[in-house]
Formats: sequence, C-alpha cells, structure tokens
Amino acid sequence: MQLSILSSPVFFMGGCMDILKGNVKTMYLKFLAASFGSAMISAIYGVVDMAMVGQYQGPLGTAALAVVAPIWNIIYSLGILTGVGGSVLLSVSKGENNEKKANDYFTKAVIFTVILAAIVWIGIVFFDKEILTFFGADKELLPYTRAYVKPVKFAVPVFMFCKLITSFLLNDNAPGRATKATLAGGIFNVVGDYFFVFVLDMGIMGAGIATVMGACITLLVLMIHFVKPQNTLKLTKIENKGWDYLQIAKIGFPTFIVDCAMGFITILFNRQIGKYLGNDALAVYGVIVNISTIVQCCGYSVGQASQPLISRNYGAGLNDRVKAVVKYAFLTAVFFALAWTLAFMLAPLGFVKVFMKPTATVLAIAPAIMRTYGLSFLLLPVNIFAMYYYQSVMEAKKSIVISLIRGVFVSALMIEVLPLLSPGAIWFAMPVTELVCAGYCVVVRK
Repeated sequence: MQLSILSSPVFFMGGCMDILKGNVKTMYLKFLAASFGSAMISAIYGVVDMAMVGQYQGPLGTAALAVVAPIWNIIYSLGILTGVGGSVLLSVSKGENNEKKANDYFTKAVIFTVILAAIVWIGIVFFDKEILTFFGADKELLPYTRAYVKPVKFAVPVFMFCKLITSFLLNDNAPGRATKATLAGGIFNVVGDYFFVFVLDMGIMGAGIATVMGACITLLVLMIHFVKPQNTLKLTKIENKGWDYLQIAKIGFPTFIVDCAMGFITILFNRQIGKYLGNDALAVYGVIVNISTIVQCCGYSVGQASQPLISRNYGAGLNDRVKAVVKYAFLTAVFFALAWTLAFMLAPLGFVKVFMKPTATVLAIAPAIMRTYGLSFLLLPVNIFAMYYYQSVMEAKKSIVISLIRGVFVSALMIEVLPLLSPGAIWFAMPVTELVCAGYCVVVRK
C-alpha cells in the first residue's frame, strides 16, 4: 500500500497533539503509559490466577495452569491478529484522510474476529479433554485443568474482543480508555480470585470464574468508547474485497505469531518437561510462563506505543522523527530487558513463593532453572520491538521472519534437541533462540 500520511491533530488523553509536529518524547511517553496498561490485560489474569491457585493447591495447581496457558495464547493471539492488522490499516487510511476506508477495515476486522471466535469456541467447548491432554496434562493434572477451563468455555469471544478493541482504541485516540478497562477488570479479578478460590473454597475453578467475570468487565468498559463523541469507529457496509482480509492477516501475522508461538512453545515445553523432568519441574515452568508473559507484554507496550508514531511519520517521509521514536523505544526495551533479567537472577525463589506453596524439591531445583531461562529476557523485549518496527514501516516480511525464528523454527528445534544432550539443557532453548533472533535483526537492520 502506498503511504501518504498527512498532518492531522490527534486528540489524546484530554489534549490535542499533532503526531507529525508534536514533541516526540512527550507523545511517546504518553502512548507508552497507556499501551503498557492495555498490553498487560492477558498477563494480569494469568499472574493472579496462578498466584491464587498455587497458594491454594500447591505445585499441582501451578503445573495445571502451565498446561492451560496455551489456550490463552491461542485466544489472545487471534484477537491480536485481527486487532493489530486492522488497526494499522485503519491508522494508515486515516492518515490518508480516507475515513470510509478506515471504517471498512474496522468492520472487516470485527467480522474476521467473529469467525475466528466461533471456531475456537467450538473447539474448546467440545474437545477440551483432548486439547488439554495434547497440551501436556497427564491423569493427575487433567481434572485440575478441566475444572479451570469449564467457566472459560462460556466466554471465549469476550477475551478475543478485548484484544481487538484495545488495538483499535490505541489508534482512535483513546488509549486511556484501554487502561481504565484493564484496571477495572484486573482489580475485579484480584478480588474475585480471592473470593471464589478461598472464601467460597472453589479452588482452581473459582479462578476460572473470576477470570471470566474480569474479562467481561474489561470489555464493558472498552465498549463505553463507542458512545463517546470522540469515537470515530463505526460499523459500515463493507466493500466486498477478500484481499482486505488477507491484508489484515498479513499485517497482524507477525504479532499473532509472537503470542501464538508462545503457546506452541509452552506445549512443547510441557510435553518435554513431562517426559524428562516431571511435574515439579513443570510447576517451576508454570512460574516462568507467567513471568515470560509479563516480559513479553512489556515488549508489546513498547511496540504499541511506537507503532502509531512510526507509521504516520514514516508515511509522511519524516525520517528524523522516526529515528527519534526508535531511539526512545529501543532504550525502553533495553530497560525492561535489564530489569527483568536482574530480578530473575537475584530473586528466583521470591517469584516461586509468590506463585505457589513450594515443596522442598521445587525449592531445590527452581533457582538454576529460572536463572538459565531468564537469560532470554536480555533480548526478548528488544526482539519484540524490532518486529513491531518492521510492521510499522510496512516491511511485513522481516517482521514475519523475526516471529518465525522466535516462535517456531529455532525455538522448536532447541526444545526438541537439547534434552537429548541432557534433560536440564532444555532451559537453554529460549536464550539460544533470542540470540539467533537478535543476530538476524542486526543483519537486516536498515
């Protein structure tokens, strides 16, 4: 698509900003603050659920949620596919002053999401046992996993639409609404988890109920935007062009792969850990999954904050402003990388004790596992930002390659091969993967 993004003032969080003329640092920091909150939607639910369930039911509960984790990756990644893909195209169309085309993309993204949600919904409702067994649940863990998923069955589309609408609000000058929605749902989820898990003594099923109710609250708060005067998102009669759906998928695919691939990686880890190391190691990996999700969300927040600024300034040919955004985004990604790596190195058992009541065996094996895996955090946020950058400048091929290196080819190879050398070597799989990905980014940088 040819970009010819024109200067247009953007209403943002109570003020008027011009993306093509305003102070780059100020705008980036405001977008970062808002996108950080919205990017944490999925992480909040997973972290609170695992902490509550782990404290209530110990390592078995934590291991069970590690098995369930890929379901969330699938659900959220499909919402990201349509949300990021559609919202980038909407932003480009708005920059070209083509409101009709912008809302055509919005409408098609909604239709696309409805179709994908229906497919996933049917799969989870009717084949949950088979899916969870494939994801790594043995006979001991399967009852726990099915109890958690039971209430989730009723609300699969809600989670997908949370991701979809959040992406569009960031590109419709209302990122603050996404932050408010996250806080509302997240606060309820914290209180609800405690109430259902402990007060009502429902255990892992209670965590599932609280997660569903929190997501419903988040979606309701997001929907308020559509009755606000500043809303420009409208469902319209669409131009029947199948190519547009492919465009949405193409632009959103790299981000989709990041989240979906994390589920794919988790499945491979679950199965290999179960085969070589047992449920205690799987419980430790459950902690890692949740922290990795948070680190990944930090990378998302950097990418989502910089994407509208890079896209519009790139389209306008303002390369110096693009470079300024890239500098601030890169420094932010490096900060997140160093902070999380240092935390994992210094206090691995602190994370374990937050997420479960650990046994002596878990306490003995956790530090080495977490410190080894934590090396991957040194590069993870930077690699995710690189993927967003190439999306923003319409170089989807490079972005897709980054996604496939991280989420499919190298990671899968390492997870399958390293345990053959030594069972404990599996924990080096992601540090090696992120290093290879960073090497590709250096080679293709522009």
